[in-house]
Amino acid sequence: MIKYSRQREHILQYLRSTTKHPTAETIYQHMKTEHPNISLGTVYRNLALLVQLGEIQKIASPDGADRFDANTSPHYHFICTECGAVLDLELSPLDHINLLAEHKFQGTIEGHVTLFYGKCPDCSHAAHAR
Repeated sequence: MIKYSRQREHILQYLRSTTKHPTAETIYQHMKTEHPNISLGTVYRNLALLVQLGEIQKIASPDGADRFDANTSPHYHFICTECGAVLDLELSPLDHINLLAEHKFQGTIEGHVTLFYGKCPDCSHAAHAR
């Protein structure tokens, strides 16, 4: 059994309140307002535990700063190559990819992770306005 942690609960509440997919550093800066003695290491440990428990998901970002999302339902993400924003992409599940992969693989496919890249709406509009 995992001991209750007020800090971990506040991290989870913060992630559930946003769709911005924050980094650990962003979460740390937010948490310092309510928990001035919290360390970045504590934030990382709690994020790792929440991922392990299936309460949140970790999104690997090409800039090296993992992002975190409290929406654990199957969905896809879009990463803006211009500003680095990580956005949810409303798209029907592409489960047939698992079947295609299984035909080319002798093991068992249990799922997949797909990231889409390009320019977000804001960056696309800015590029067209120039």
